[in-house]
Amino acid sequence: MGERLRTILRKEFIQALREPRMRFLLFFPPLLQLVVFGYAVTLDVDHARIGWMDMDNTPESRALEARFKGSGRFDVVATPRSEIETQGLLDRGQVHGVVRVLPGFARDLARGRATEVQVLLDGTNSNTASLVSAYAQQVIAAYSNDVMTGQTKNNQTIKVEIRGPGVAREVLIPATAESRVWFNPDLYSRNYFVPGVAANILFMVTLMLTSQAIIREKEIGTMEQLMVTPMRPIELMLGKTLPFAVVGMVNLLVIAGGALFIFHVPFRGNFFLLLFCALLFLMTSLGAGLLLSTISHTQQQANMGSFFFTTPCFVMRYFMEIVRGIFLKGVGVTVLWPQMLCLFVYGTSILLFSAARFRKTLD
Repeated sequence: MGERLRTILRKEFIQALREPRMRFLLFFPPLLQLVVFGYAVTLDVDHARIGWMDMDNTPESRALEARFKGSGRFDVVATPRSEIETQGLLDRGQVHGVVRVLPGFARDLARGRATEVQVLLDGTNSNTASLVSAYAQQVIAAYSNDVMTGQTKNNQTIKVEIRGPGVAREVLIPATAESRVWFNPDLYSRNYFVPGVAANILFMVTLMLTSQAIIREKEIGTMEQLMVTPMRPIELMLGKTLPFAVVGMVNLLVIAGGALFIFHVPFRGNFFLLLFCALLFLMTSLGAGLLLSTISHTQQQANMGSFFFTTPCFVMRYFMEIVRGIFLKGVGVTVLWPQMLCLFVYGTSILLFSAARFRKTLD
C-alpha cells in the first residue's frame, strides 16, 4: 500500500506543477487575496474630512476646533457659514461630517451649565459614520474633561448631538469614562481581515483542486486505467487528496508569513495549534471536493459547484474564529475547543460520506 500510495502522490505532484493553469491556481489566488484584503479592503478612517461651523466665535470654541485638528483623526476641509453650505458639503460627499458649535457655547461653560455641540454625519457609509461619531465624542470628552479640571467646582458637561440618516441622539459627556480596547488597540481593520483570508484560501484552493483532479482523470479517460490497477479505492482517494492538503498548508504558511512581515498583524498564539486546527478544517474542504467530484462530470461543473458550495458554507466561521483567536487574542484549546469540536464533527461526517460515495462511484 505504501509503495502504491507514494507512486500516485508523486504522479499528482508532477501533474499539478507541470500544467500552467494548475500552477496559476496554486499560487496566484492566495497572493492576490492577500494583497486585496490587506491593502484595498479597509474600514479604517485615519483622516476624516469634516466641516467646522463655529456659530459662537469665542476663544473656547476655537480651542475646541484646535483639539479636533490636533487629534490626528480629523482634517478640517471646509468652514460653512450657513445651513445651505452645510447641506451642500454633505450632499456632494466632500466631508464625512460637520461639527457645529452652537451659540452660547462659551457662556454656558463659564456659567457651569451643560452646553451643546452638534455633529452632522453622512450616513451613506454606516461604518465610517459610526467611527467619525465615536472619534468626535472622544475629542469633545477630552476637552470637557480639561474644562472640568480647570473649574472643578462646577458640574459641567457638554451635550453632543449626533445627527445623520437614521441617527438622532444626544449624549451628555462629563468625560469620566476611559475606554481601553483589547487585542486590537489601534482598531486596524487589516488585523481582522488578513487572518480571515487564510480560511478563505485554504477552503477554496483545496475544494477546487481536489474536485478538478478527479474529474480530470474522467475527462482524459485515465480513470478506467486506474481502476484496473491493483490500487484500492482508499489509496486512490488518499493519493488524490493529500497533495492538495499539502498545497493548502503551504498557502497557509504564505498567508501567515505575509500577515506577520508585510502587514505586521500581531501573532500571540501557538503556531502548532494553528496548524492542527488547519488540518481539522482540511477534513471538511477535502471531503467537499471529493463529494463534488462524484456528482460532476466536467471540470466546468466542478468549478461552478465549488462556487455554489462556498457561498453558503457556514463551517468556515469556526475556522475564522480560531485563526483570529490565535492571531489576535493568543487563546488556546481551553477557549477554542467548541470550534475545534465542530470542525472535527463536520469534517468527519462529510469526509466519510464523500468517501463512501466515491467508493460506490468507482464500483
